[in-house]
Amino acid sequence: MNHESPVLPADIVSLTGSAQRVDTTPGLPRLLPARTCGPSAAVGCAAELGGASGNGRHVLFVAWRDLANPSAGGSEILVDRLAAGIAARGNRVTLLCGGPVGERRYQVIRNGGTYTQFLRAPLAYFRRLRDCDLLVEVCNGMPYLAPLWCRRPVVCLVNHVHTDLWGVRFRPPLSTAGRFMESTIMPWVHRKDLFLTVSASTSAALQEIGVNRERIRVICNGVEPAPPLTPRSPEPLFVALGRLADYKRLEVLLRLWERVRPVVGGQLLIAGDGPERDRLEALAGPGVTFTGKVSEEEKHRLLCAAWMLLHPAMIEGWAIVVAEAAVRGTPAIGFSVPGLRDSVINGETGLLVRNEGEFASAWASLAIDQRTREDLGRAARTRALQLHWAAAVDGFAQVADEAIVRASRDDTRDSQGDAS
Repeated sequence: MNHESPVLPADIVSLTGSAQRVDTTPGLPRLLPARTCGPSAAVGCAAELGGASGNGRHVLFVAWRDLANPSAGGSEILVDRLAAGIAARGNRVTLLCGGPVGERRYQVIRNGGTYTQFLRAPLAYFRRLRDCDLLVEVCNGMPYLAPLWCRRPVVCLVNHVHTDLWGVRFRPPLSTAGRFMESTIMPWVHRKDLFLTVSASTSAALQEIGVNRERIRVICNGVEPAPPLTPRSPEPLFVALGRLADYKRLEVLLRLWERVRPVVGGQLLIAGDGPERDRLEALAGPGVTFTGKVSEEEKHRLLCAAWMLLHPAMIEGWAIVVAEAAVRGTPAIGFSVPGLRDSVINGETGLLVRNEGEFASAWASLAIDQRTREDLGRAARTRALQLHWAAAVDGFAQVADEAIVRASRDDTRDSQGDAS
């Protein structure tokens, strides 16, 4: 049977500036094609983002954090890039989130603190934001359950499913309640909505908690273009970069370093800050340096200098830092876990391992084998250069259009049902 992808009605004004074709192949999560902005297409991509006339639609993101939050990570980067991209097309964009917040190219409204925001979000919506045309609920574990209080079209954006993290972050009964909210209540409340995510791993995890794969759409994160590359360190330099949080499992690196250092020498550098820093510093042995949070310029220098990126996280949505290292020709080693299976192609752009013993072996062998290390780095860079935020915004705009069209059709059916 030939399944032709329907074209959105031309009379529905689009966030992308025109009617868009949406992949609706049955039985597969929607993988929106990421149009590559290579050297020959760069001008066209920039023009689309900045030059579209827009239509005055109001897109409301309801999220946990703004980029100004010290705990901000990949999810916040994704929301910012999507929000800024849609705003650049002439649409009105609002981010409603917990504090602290900063100034953006779109409106940001502080909505209480880390936990009070979940109670305050419906009130803020009714008081100030009921005119939105689309609400994007960013679900980072604890949901806002927007369909219960918002009558506008809703898209549920999930970076990664937190199933195993609840037990790491909280003790029962809080961990049990959180897991139940995410795995049972959230899918049911959003049972009519589209889900948007950034990896096949998260798509699979959503299906495991009951989300129909026919309602899942997948876009790919972008990566910021790197400045001119700076020199690689002549001495072994191994870098871990990111927020020092429990699920990043950086204590694994400190344990394995005691086994790897006598073989390869060099330095292990951990860049970033977070709640785990004091504990990790207490565990660190010789040859380990903690830099704290680094500037974009210093991050660029470190990722260029590093022989490899070490990323022992237990789960990721995608792991943007892997792409940031890759675009500088630096391969990554990580565990074969959701998210990293998407950002690292094992044996081609980096190495994925199953346990700590394999991690130590991969670390040492790649440090010794310069040719393999450089081959992986070149392949990683080639792949990363194909990741563009313009393509992610294109994909998001298509999903936004589809959500609005679906809601309009549902309203029409409901009206016809009432009339009959």
